[in-house]
Amino acid sequence: MLAAMATAVVTGAARGLGRAIAAALAGRGLAVHLTDLDAAAAAEAARGIGGSASSSALDVRDEGACRALAQEVAQSGGSLDVWVNNAGVLITGLAWEQDEAARRTMLEVNAVGTINGTLAALEPMRTAGRGHIINVISLAGLIAAPGEVAYSASKHAAIAFTIGTLFDLRRAGIDGIELSAVCPDGVWTPMLHDKLDDPDAAGSFSGHLMTPEEVAVHVAKLLDRPRVVLTIPRWRGAMLRLFDAFPGLALRLVPLLLRDAERRQRRYKKLIESGRWPKRRSS
Repeated sequence: MLAAMATAVVTGAARGLGRAIAAALAGRGLAVHLTDLDAAAAAEAARGIGGSASSSALDVRDEGACRALAQEVAQSGGSLDVWVNNAGVLITGLAWEQDEAARRTMLEVNAVGTINGTLAALEPMRTAGRGHIINVISLAGLIAAPGEVAYSASKHAAIAFTIGTLFDLRRAGIDGIELSAVCPDGVWTPMLHDKLDDPDAAGSFSGHLMTPEEVAVHVAKLLDRPRVVLTIPRWRGAMLRLFDAFPGLALRLVPLLLRDAERRQRRYKKLIESGRWPKRRSS
């Protein structure tokens, strides 16, 4: 499958996980196009990756812009082989205290943006009869996340659309196109940089906090071995699915789980502020 790969689009790729995924795909020989609301930052990231990497501004909430980009990349590169929906927004807070603007932003970027990118990529991929769409979800897409409820709701919608669209492709007899939902644990990206003291974000620090590069390695491996749902790490996905299957049990354990999450959050804060995590690569 990898030999047929030529071009890739990564949304929200100016920094953090998106940039790391773009770099990993470029390292696999793909011509990667990085998109972001911040056109200048996307261009800088593309220059840093080098080679055939390119960039443009993209608001994933704009369906027409997503479709136009997919057609442009397919035509200029001869194909569109991989599309990674990575753009996302996290706003924490108690569900009843968040205003409509916050809820709408998360739903429009995380859910509608993923839908727009998926459908845009499917147009040239269906014509070619092949391709791979990778949607970066979150473990919050598998379980209700206290303090991150609207975010979790948007990610639930995104994973349902991902898996359901794959079902529809197979119903239609299309077996050359893959869809994957990637559900990582907390990732140390700009999305979390200002949340070390935020108790509503404790859930994002409750497990194994990862670097973008760690996750990007797993995403790139999907090109060789596609999976419908990939949880990173897998043990966390299994544990959270258990809580999702027994919400009554999860409800009783919430106080204990949140105390442990807040403890871990404080620990990561100390490690990060002391420079002991993440470990810096020697030059």
